[in-house]
Amino acid sequence: MDLRKIKKLIDLLEESNLAELEIKEGEEVVRLSRVPKGGVTLAAAPVVAPAPVAAPVAAAVEAAPAANALPAGHVVKAPMVGTYYASASPGAPAFVKVGQQVKAGETLGIIEAMKMFNQIEADVAGTVQAILIDNGQPVEFDQPMFVIA
Repeated sequence: MDLRKIKKLIDLLEESNLAELEIKEGEEVVRLSRVPKGGVTLAAAPVVAPAPVAAPVAAAVEAAPAANALPAGHVVKAPMVGTYYASASPGAPAFVKVGQQVKAGETLGIIEAMKMFNQIEADVAGTVQAILIDNGQPVEFDQPMFVIA
């Protein structure tokens, strides 16, 4: 699906009172959802589904204060919008844990975006000081995910 079409769908969702919008075009599926201002979402378990294109605005607002409380070290940020997974498959061990030594280029996690799984690699060598995101959680572009020192 064309990126321009997706942007138009996002605009349509923002202008309407809809909480969720799903469009199927052949085998491609785009699902957009949002949380009303002041709303809270709870997820019991990760669901294997197409990644949301527009993540809730509330998540971005809540992430801003957390940026000030980051441990010292190099911050690895999300290179795209999608859903974060800590392991290659459900039940598999996580790629990294807090306190683990990593080398530059080592896989830290996966972001699923538009049914594509993208490996997130460490850009520096060091020790993982913090993992700032939970498995199955949606991520925003440039959102802090890991701290390596």
